[in-house]
Amino acid sequence: MSVREYDLQINDEEKLPDIIQALNASVRRQMMSLLSRSSYSIADLAKKLKLPISTVSFHVNILRKAGFVNVTVKRNTRGNAKIVSRQIDRFSLGFLLDTQTKSKTFSMEIPLGSFCDAQIEAGCGMANGSNIIIADDTPGVFFSPERYSAQIIWFAKGYLEYRIPNYMMRDKKVNAVTFSMELCSEAPNYRNDWESDITFWVNGQEVATYVSPGDFGGRRGRLNPPWWSDFSTQYGIIKTIRITNECVYLDENAVSTLNIGKLGLQAGDYITLRIGIKKDAHHQGGLNLFGEQFGDYAQGLVFTVDYN
Repeated sequence: MSVREYDLQINDEEKLPDIIQALNASVRRQMMSLLSRSSYSIADLAKKLKLPISTVSFHVNILRKAGFVNVTVKRNTRGNAKIVSRQIDRFSLGFLLDTQTKSKTFSMEIPLGSFCDAQIEAGCGMANGSNIIIADDTPGVFFSPERYSAQIIWFAKGYLEYRIPNYMMRDKKVNAVTFSMELCSEAPNYRNDWESDITFWVNGQEVATYVSPGDFGGRRGRLNPPWWSDFSTQYGIIKTIRITNECVYLDENAVSTLNIGKLGLQAGDYITLRIGIKKDAHHQGGLNLFGEQFGDYAQGLVFTVDYN
């Protein structure tokens, strides 16, 4: 579960004091600004802020209590490191006390390996936190039960398709549906200037194409396990597909006139999300998808519903 949006009412006396405390210090606001770009260990935050580790830990605990950050423990060659990740993307404080108008958020993290369909060509693979899953460049591996443990997936051509339950949207006034993920292109080893046209389909309809600028490396991904090679893909960029009652957004840019109704997001038992490279794409540069144990962000594929 990964909450990406935080909506609070002015009369919420249970949560509001923690929120006010979290925001009422410049250093904690600086931390949230840093975490908007990447996840960091407490030691890394201490270096960037030029503060003692004990002071940073104190402030991180306040942010965690408010629900702004998540802290996970990652093993490395020097022991255990506490990795701090942003838990929300937006925060709003409402002054409308009518409960009929209060917006709510449901969020779900989809395991990378839980796709229901795949069409993959060689130049592909999957890995979990411990090792490569079965073998590199073997498309048949994508149908192995071991795929459910995947924490990073890569392929040069093809697509993955997920079925995401929509039971939480029944009998609701849905304002927006959001898909969020960390991704990049896929090149041999890595190439920071390797463009790829990554397309998204929802319920069988094409909704957006993102031109990824490269397959990123040159520095280690902040969450990558120690065994992962320095010469492989290291990290990606967070991309968000947001579908409202008006249109589809890629990040903050409107890219399609399709909407919640036209895509039938509240019909049936599930929503299909396909991510891949079209056969006629101008830039056929492949795709890397990152889970919470790889890359820079401690998340997999995050599905969020805003509703009344």
